Amino acid sequence: MAFKVTRVERGEWAVLRVAGELDLVTSPTLRQRIHDVVAEGHHDLVLDLSEVFFCDSSGVGVLIAARRLIRSCRGRLRLILPALGAADASHVNRVFTALGVRRLFDVYPDVETAVSEGTEPLSA
Repeated sequence: MAFKVTRVERGEWAVLRVAGELDLVTSPTLRQRIHDVVAEGHHDLVLDLSEVFFCDSSGVGVLIAARRLIRSCRGRLRLILPALGAADASHVNRVFTALGVRRLFDVYPDVETAVSEGTEPLSA
């Protein structure tokens, strides 16, 4: 699967749907798309990573930088992590857990829940 980032609007939320491998080669593309969204004045962002099947430290770095950027704008960042992936669990979830960064993000099961007001994120 080729790396792809598509954007949709859901009310006040900008949603970036990411598919493929998020790594050293592809993470600059995601970083630029996030910066473009913020530069356009959207400070509420959902990153739908449900179709990401691999994420290395450079991808995690982009997500942490996105969190910092959105917080500096007093915005909200919500992630959708893949439920399934390599072998028995999501590779992305395992990477987040191993690096201890899962707790930094508000994670939701799907876009509908993420853009709904009053919904609580999944526990870390």
